[in-house]
Amino acid sequence: MELFEGLKHNIIDKNVRIVFPEPTDIRVLGAAVRLKSDNLMEPILIGNAEEIREVASTRGLAIDNLTIIDPKSYADFDKMVTTFVERRKGKATEDQARTILSDENYFGTMLVYMNLADGLVSGAVHSTGDTIRPALQIIKTKPGVSRTSGAFLMVGNRDSEKYIFSDCAININPDAQALAEIAVESAKTAEIFGIDPKVSLLSFSTKGSAKSEEVAKVVEATKIAQELAPELAIDGELQFDASYVPSVAQQKAPDSKVAGKANVFVFPEIQSGNIGYKIAQRLGGFQAIGPILQGLNKPISDLSRGCDEEDVYKLSIITASQALQDA
Repeated sequence: MELFEGLKHNIIDKNVRIVFPEPTDIRVLGAAVRLKSDNLMEPILIGNAEEIREVASTRGLAIDNLTIIDPKSYADFDKMVTTFVERRKGKATEDQARTILSDENYFGTMLVYMNLADGLVSGAVHSTGDTIRPALQIIKTKPGVSRTSGAFLMVGNRDSEKYIFSDCAININPDAQALAEIAVESAKTAEIFGIDPKVSLLSFSTKGSAKSEEVAKVVEATKIAQELAPELAIDGELQFDASYVPSVAQQKAPDSKVAGKANVFVFPEIQSGNIGYKIAQRLGGFQAIGPILQGLNKPISDLSRGCDEEDVYKLSIITASQALQDA
């Protein structure tokens, strides 16, 4: 796809360092080998070198030019332990830290925190919680962002058909402040993919056509988002048809700068977001890429356990692109 060719062009030969805590999974290892071969990044594999080489040999993969770090023999492990204890501010003793950091996700996340890597991709084997928990404890969210969120890049049959749907993965029922932050972070995610963001905060109401607590939350979130990022095109509350269809927008929200032109869709809670992206994927034929984690100080990406090698390859490219955007 032209979209990913553009992303690859932006990151090639930039030596972005991405951590892979699951290299004994052939999907992950195969993607890491391709990413290195294509000069798109410097993969860092976490685990036992012999076990990783054994997996590679069964599939004929050459990994001699990949960096492998085993937490059990890592030379600066003591320094990492001290740094972790300081970061957790008394929530972990030194002995506890040594046990925690034997986990590949925690170890890899610490490499990112200590600026020894630029991002991390996990989740092919581990659950979403196992991937995100270390990120929230160590990397933490950006200033002004209270929580992370999960966006999907939705790509249609034409390369011009690309949209951001969020939050479809993390926050069950965000309040107005969190929803506003999600809207702003989703606009930043859109920019990674060359999308000029026009952000719609979705509802079953358009500009006061219905009254309820749910609508009021979206109205408040819209005001907060506009204050947080006055330079962005953000509007709500808008129904999906008013957001997307120009003729409907003209009828329902004629004064909106977003209605009829939206390309970033912020759902009011995870239930509608998850349902919405899967309808677009299964009935609309859109490719759903993600979830792309937003709002963290450094990029940590969560794969689906049902992913294939191509999914790992693409999400790694997105993670590297996020790292360059944040640099």
